[in-house]
Amino acid sequence: MEKLILHEDPISGNCYKIRLVAAHLGLPLERRAYDIRKGETRTPEFLAGVSANGRIPVLQVGDRFLAESGAACWYLAEGSPLIPADRFERADMLHWMFFEQYHHEPNVATLRFWLGIIGEGGLSDAQRAAVPGRRAAGEAALALMDAHLAGHDFFVGGGPSLADIALYAYTHVADEGGFALEHYPHLGRWLGRMAALPGHIPMEE
Repeated sequence: MEKLILHEDPISGNCYKIRLVAAHLGLPLERRAYDIRKGETRTPEFLAGVSANGRIPVLQVGDRFLAESGAACWYLAEGSPLIPADRFERADMLHWMFFEQYHHEPNVATLRFWLGIIGEGGLSDAQRAAVPGRRAAGEAALALMDAHLAGHDFFVGGGPSLADIALYAYTHVADEGGFALEHYPHLGRWLGRMAALPGHIPMEE
């Protein structure tokens, strides 16, 4: 495999997903850090040389650049046990990855960033007004996950897949956004199973 470089902000769960996939698969991954709060992904150098939309993560493969965390995770995991061999299970894995991006991340991750990283005092009036709606939607996503995990050890099939990694990244720090994870016992046990997997690495290392 060509040299892999992850352009990331270490506080980002989307970046952590890619690092976690690489760690599970034993793939060497060089890291280059940018602080999104300081606008470091909006510089002319970044926009011209890494990503024209000024967003991270970006996985650099040799001299090519792959944006979007789900695409990068798929690239790293293709051919590995993290992508199920069964056709339906592969589609179900994608279903949970899409769920994470459309229903989970916009609410759980956003409140973590707003409340746990920026702080309530740094929010705009519009952001403060949006908090209750984001919280309700985030709680609904966590409740749906908890209900699914009542009958499953992992989200798809009999072992961990990219669906689990995608959902783990922001769920395990959801308390930083004010979500009470103790209300979701099946989710809590799944978080423990994920953290105990061989090759697991913490978000901040």
